[in-house]
Amino acid sequence: MPMPRRLALRAALLLGLPILAAIAPAPARAQAKPQKLGDFQDWIAASFTEGGHKTCYAFTRPAKGEGDRKGVMLTVTHRHNARDTVTISAGTALRGNEASVTVGSTDLDFYTAGSTAAARSGAAAVRAFRSGNEAVLKAPAGGKGSISETFSLAGFSAAYDAISKECPAGGGKR
Repeated sequence: MPMPRRLALRAALLLGLPILAAIAPAPARAQAKPQKLGDFQDWIAASFTEGGHKTCYAFTRPAKGEGDRKGVMLTVTHRHNARDTVTISAGTALRGNEASVTVGSTDLDFYTAGSTAAARSGAAAVRAFRSGNEAVLKAPAGGKGSISETFSLAGFSAAYDAISKECPAGGGKR
């Protein structure tokens, strides 16, 4: 018997506590299983609940890109305490702390951390995504050179509306 269990057992005996309660493992934390809200052309919308709060997100994978990196994805997320969080998982380390995303003639500023780029203004990104056809990420890659990923915006508005309906503004629990 490992030492911590032995000490718990002795403490339970000395204090007159039920032995099983003292040596039973802590309950496993329930994993939040995503629930698909729907497919919307090139976008998928889903939600999950964690800590009593629902999180809703819509995502797409690149329509065209460079290389064969796994996990490349553009995501828009609503949480109870933050809306319109727009991130791109680049699938590789990004160099520097700036990236740009272009939607039509609109340039959006993103900052980077590790292999993720995040919109400085999620609301501005959502406005651009609603009226655009594609979003193009350009960022310096970790080792050398740069990456370019093109994401289709076909279906974005419908996917965004679905997550906004499922996770309405105000952060209410559903």
